[in-house]
Amino acid sequence: MNNHSEHVFGGRLVMVGFGCIGQGTLPLLLRHIAMRPEQILVVKPHASGLEVAQQHGVRSLVTPLDADNLQQVLAPQLGPGDFLLNLSVDVSSVALIALARERGALYLDTCIEPWAGGYLDAALTPAQRTNYALREAALALRSPARNGPTAVLTHGANPGLVSHFVKQALLDIAAATGAARRAPRTREGWGRLAQSLGVRVIHIAERDTQVGTLRKSVGEFVNTWSVEGFVDEGTQPAELGWGSHERHFPSDGVRHAAGSRAAIYLNRPGASTRVRSWTPLAGEQHAFLVTHAESIAIADHLTLGDPAQPSYRPTVHYAYHPCDDAVLSLHELAGHNWRQQAGKRVLKDEIVSGVDALGVLLMGHARGAYWYGSQLSIEQARALCPHNSATSLQVAVAVMAGVVWAMKNPARDVVEPEDLPYDEMLRLCRPYLGDMVGAYTDWTPLAGRGWLFSEDVDHDDPWQFKNFRVA
Repeated sequence: MNNHSEHVFGGRLVMVGFGCIGQGTLPLLLRHIAMRPEQILVVKPHASGLEVAQQHGVRSLVTPLDADNLQQVLAPQLGPGDFLLNLSVDVSSVALIALARERGALYLDTCIEPWAGGYLDAALTPAQRTNYALREAALALRSPARNGPTAVLTHGANPGLVSHFVKQALLDIAAATGAARRAPRTREGWGRLAQSLGVRVIHIAERDTQVGTLRKSVGEFVNTWSVEGFVDEGTQPAELGWGSHERHFPSDGVRHAAGSRAAIYLNRPGASTRVRSWTPLAGEQHAFLVTHAESIAIADHLTLGDPAQPSYRPTVHYAYHPCDDAVLSLHELAGHNWRQQAGKRVLKDEIVSGVDALGVLLMGHARGAYWYGSQLSIEQARALCPHNSATSLQVAVAVMAGVVWAMKNPARDVVEPEDLPYDEMLRLCRPYLGDMVGAYTDWTPLAGRGWLFSEDVDHDDPWQFKNFRVA
């Protein structure tokens, strides 16, 4: 035990996947949860990276997981009160959640994954390859009484931490505009607060400036987090929560016929869809509208009225400017018609400088636009926790916070970040997030437009998605 411990855990913790996020999360779990290293088992498909597990005295099992061996490999490792922590790619989250519930174990993941190849299966329709479909399948596992073993969906940095940023940002705007300041206690209450403030659009607006000593080479995909994860989500259809104020439906947009109805998708990859956005670090920027679970979940949880024709819902989507080497990697990926490069590399130890600015940009209210989030430098990240970059630490600390909450609340069934207490999550995460910044701006997507070429924009309402999208 140590002075940082938030919870005493006596069960077994099985970590499926141990890439850059798993390696960065392990020391946080041991720091904040009172348990012995021998209680932890790491399961991964290859031995690379296991030296970090060995350094901490954690056991490991090297074996790829698939639909045929999942039960055989994991079921003996899990029982009532144990914890299945899913930080993998290419392993079905729905299958893992079902196994955890069958064994009475708790569960957390950072992304709802299909089995290997599910994102790129040409036999599936674009709608079947969306995060919307994956989310609906995971939520369908909820028990009727909503009292099954706790399974926390998508609780990394984004999705995950940013949902708590949204709630804090709403309260900040309320305080700045003289509106009610007490935090709502219900889902509808948060929707009413966002509606009363006039929030029309929410971007998860991120700018990563980290750079390594060795730059990207031809035929290589370089990123500051999972290459496979980024390629997968970048080649899925672009997705966004679709706001009630929108009056220009995209020509390539498609509505879903069932489910929450909170989001639409575009018939094009997110990695080829760009939007205008803003962060305090970069100012105005063109970013990628890559699909993320929070785009759907935040929009869904803030919806008021009939989901098919809501009285209020903001437009919500990711606006991601990754590190420069990742941008070059995406251009090369697109040039090869979305077939991944043979080489891949995750920047971590070789990073020499840079910041990951991850926040939420709430727009349309009386103060214009407000960005709230974390500006974490590589130097700060390394000083705060070993085996991390700025990007991985923002994810890892949210994983730790979600695991602690699930252990303290073991019978809350299948939940999303929006169901967790935002203030408790921020309390646990803030010490690891570097500079927490709240910044107002008068920027809109119409700023500076049309001086060189005429553009088809909606001058009457700057907050239309049509104005954000880069044609």
